[in-house]
Amino acid sequence: MRTVVVVGGGAAGSTAASRAKRLCPNCRVVLVEAGDVITHAPCAVPYAIGDMAEEAVWLFDKEEFEAERGVEVLLRTRAVDVEGNRVKLEGERGGFVEFDALIIATGARPWIPPVEGVGLRGVVVPTVANIRQAKAILAEARRVSIIGGGYIGVEMADVLAAAGKRVVLIEGEDRPLPKVLDRDVAGLLANYMASGGVELRLGERVVRLEGGGRVRRVVTDGGRYEVDAVVFATGVRPNVELALKAGAKLGPTGAVAVNRYLEAGPSGVYVAGDAAEMVHKVTGEPAWIPLATYANKMGYVAGTNAGLGGRAAEFPPVAGASVTKFRDMYVGSVGLTEADAARRGMAVAAYVVRALDRAKYVREVREMVVKALVSGGRLIGMQIVGFSSAVGAYVDLAAQFIGEPAERLFYAEYSYMPFTAPVWHPFVIVGRLWLRNYYRPNGSAAL
Repeated sequence: MRTVVVVGGGAAGSTAASRAKRLCPNCRVVLVEAGDVITHAPCAVPYAIGDMAEEAVWLFDKEEFEAERGVEVLLRTRAVDVEGNRVKLEGERGGFVEFDALIIATGARPWIPPVEGVGLRGVVVPTVANIRQAKAILAEARRVSIIGGGYIGVEMADVLAAAGKRVVLIEGEDRPLPKVLDRDVAGLLANYMASGGVELRLGERVVRLEGGGRVRRVVTDGGRYEVDAVVFATGVRPNVELALKAGAKLGPTGAVAVNRYLEAGPSGVYVAGDAAEMVHKVTGEPAWIPLATYANKMGYVAGTNAGLGGRAAEFPPVAGASVTKFRDMYVGSVGLTEADAARRGMAVAAYVVRALDRAKYVREVREMVVKALVSGGRLIGMQIVGFSSAVGAYVDLAAQFIGEPAERLFYAEYSYMPFTAPVWHPFVIVGRLWLRNYYRPNGSAAL
């Protein structure tokens, strides 16, 4: 009997284990998880800390997963080493388990800057394991500082401002969502957040936290802020230690280098999810984009190959599609930003289109702003902001055109009726603007 061992019970690991067992029903598939739960939803953590039921974060418990998927689940068990074809376990289940295929899906862990005072009471790190503690601390707080203006920082600001807290968000860069938005688009979000009760302190870096046992003050290189609680949303780093012990190598991003089959070098060893690199669709370079959508699909690919014992499935290049919200404003991005392109010496043309989410004569129309970036005749990035959840659908559609000739946007097919879309889709307008520059007045093409 073949044995497939999967380490990590998150999105990638649980998907990989389920897929491997489905394709190889006679295999023994063992899912090893250091924590108390599997198949959790980290993207829901800010909302679970808010008013969403905590139970919504858990998709399966151990018993359900074992019964429905036929996978052996070991909770509160750490995989601490790989010796040949054996994984060494510690915790509730110790000893060794031999494998024919090993899938490492150890995910990522929060990164906390090494500043004085991070150990004070009242400091929160929003993770699946910390939901109850975070809810209790933040429920008693009137003034909360959020450190970090990425996805989690913006979402925590949304939740806490809605709960009536006085929120100060501190971000070291000059804009919120600095990794995925250009300054002009980020400015729309910043202005809306400020109007929604969030004090934004941009371009400031935390120096220390102060308080007599409990945090009372955040000190930055630009100011001092009185607080009752602090939320660290300063990003994550890949968990690569076990993969290195298994013989894998790190890529330039600091995550594990894998090939398109998600093999990590040693025979029979795969790495999937937030611990692994991927290839960017525009640049062709290694990228590290820790998103649940990719983790699920990488788990599916790794589980397919491990279950079948061969190179059956490939994980393709990605564009980095993402979306988040603050109050009624949705913000999405895919591909490169202008800053990304500048770092690579790419000349970029930017097209900004203001549009409505439906025909203008329909009641309750909502404005959307679309920014498209074109380089070398190809669409390399798009950022979308609007007061409609349709922003997410627009990002999804844009992802299909990243890396393609910009003129394809003009000929994009889309559905239309007055209550669902404008007759001129903003992507088509972007394509039209591009063609206006592409064709000369005399009819010849300007290359």
